[in-house]
Amino acid sequence: MNRPLIGISTYLEASVRWGVWELPAALLPAGYARMVREAGGLAVLLPPDAPELAAEAVARLDAVVVAGGPDVEPARYGAGRDPRTGPPAPERDAWEAALIGAALESGTPLLGICRGLQLLNVVCGGALTQHLDGHAGPDGATGVFGSHPVTPVPGTRYASLVPDVCAVPTYHHQAVDRIGAGLVASAHAADGTVEAVELPGDHWVLGVQWHPEAGDDLRVVRGLVQAVASREARLAEPVA
Repeated sequence: MNRPLIGISTYLEASVRWGVWELPAALLPAGYARMVREAGGLAVLLPPDAPELAAEAVARLDAVVVAGGPDVEPARYGAGRDPRTGPPAPERDAWEAALIGAALESGTPLLGICRGLQLLNVVCGGALTQHLDGHAGPDGATGVFGSHPVTPVPGTRYASLVPDVCAVPTYHHQAVDRIGAGLVASAHAADGTVEAVELPGDHWVLGVQWHPEAGDDLRVVRGLVQAVASREARLAEPVA
């Protein structure tokens, strides 16, 4: 059986240096591809593109991962900009919102990571808290992942994958405020912050607020890979 083809969205940076070159670049931390490979998938990168092409891209994939990255533009959920909200990333917002919409429409398995969870929530009509403390690096350190325990909500998809309380690698300052339509919270931090959301039912849609690509717990991503096989089996069932 072929490994499922899993598309991962990327950053878009105006200037990146490698060797003698300094050019605009679409890039992604290598941990994402490693995570997908070790979970049994085959990773392909999805740099920001025209939103109208998202459905065509998703149709060629077995699953989609929306990666972490910059803050979602507050105007997308009807809010003014908090001074602590980061610079906008309009190309990523538009492209990844279109990817999420296409995955939701087509029934393609979808995993949102950090920003990916936040944008999934916004696409579904939810809103975000633009700043909270205690979920980034230790003692406020920048560029260093923190760690805190996450508790699953019994009966959810996430709890079926990770039934225990476990520490996760974390780095974010925004989170879910109002949960989007159709989504349910499936994990929380000790302070009550929503750490995972999902879409109940057969369509495998899950967002996690932490960064599994920065750790070695593959249970969530293995769940995504297994969801591809389950979806293919359903689609292969004869119509009564």
